[in-house]
Amino acid sequence: MAKKKTRLDFVKMKREGEKATWITAYDFPTASFAQQAGMDMILVGDSMGMVLLGYDGTVPVTMEECLIHCRAVRRGAPDLWCMGDMPFGSYQVSDEDAVINAIRFLKEADMDCVKLEGGRRVCSRIKAITDAGILVCGHIGLTPQSSGQLGGFKAQGRDPESARELIKDAIAVQDAGAYALLLEAVPPELTEFIAKKLEIPVYSIGAGAPCDGQLIICGDMLGLFQAFTPKFVKKYANVAEVEIAAFKEYVQDVKKGRFPTDDHVYHIHEGMEEDFQSMLREFDLPTGVV
Repeated sequence: MAKKKTRLDFVKMKREGEKATWITAYDFPTASFAQQAGMDMILVGDSMGMVLLGYDGTVPVTMEECLIHCRAVRRGAPDLWCMGDMPFGSYQVSDEDAVINAIRFLKEADMDCVKLEGGRRVCSRIKAITDAGILVCGHIGLTPQSSGQLGGFKAQGRDPESARELIKDAIAVQDAGAYALLLEAVPPELTEFIAKKLEIPVYSIGAGAPCDGQLIICGDMLGLFQAFTPKFVKKYANVAEVEIAAFKEYVQDVKKGRFPTDDHVYHIHEGMEEDFQSMLREFDLPTGVV
């Protein structure tokens, strides 16, 4: 098993041009599979709200839900860099709240760092968490928690004016102390500029290839999430199709008596058949007879 990476490893990877690979994961088996596959890191994203919990968006996700899934992921991937995603409401109110909740990700779920959304408007939060000794990954571009302000789930930075603002956000996030930055749904031309401009690693989710690594939602890449598929997703499997087919076969097997068969049951111990039947007859005695 490869040694668990550190922040310095990711800086070295950026310097040497090695791309980092990471996915979202929310449970023990997925995290275990990711570690076995040689993934570099895992984000326990608030995307769990849509992919796993059936919410319409990420806003309803709570700290308690995040921590439960973070703990499961850590158990499944003890040797991977794991990042806890700070949910909506866990850092918006104050720097103090942000630090308290960031601490919980480390103390209660053994995460290596936290991620939060926003640029210049959350820089005081990033600085406060960093000053508390906790690593922070920034996240700008399409930020799902504030998608209402953005007019929906839309690509960002596609014109000079909005791109300029994202560059300012990226620089501010780095200056506030973030150790890395995630860009979501921005043009690759902008991604490339920001990745070269910043000293910290810059990663992409739907922001093109010219950066320091890629993130993808596990439910999207595996074909588990069926509500919609973002343009920037490559499906590597269709697990939903496999599961539905398996469930249909199971339903038919039970209905038609094909499952279970004798191969799927545990019989009474050999040689105890008569004793077993005698025990059953005890329950056939007339009422009141002992």
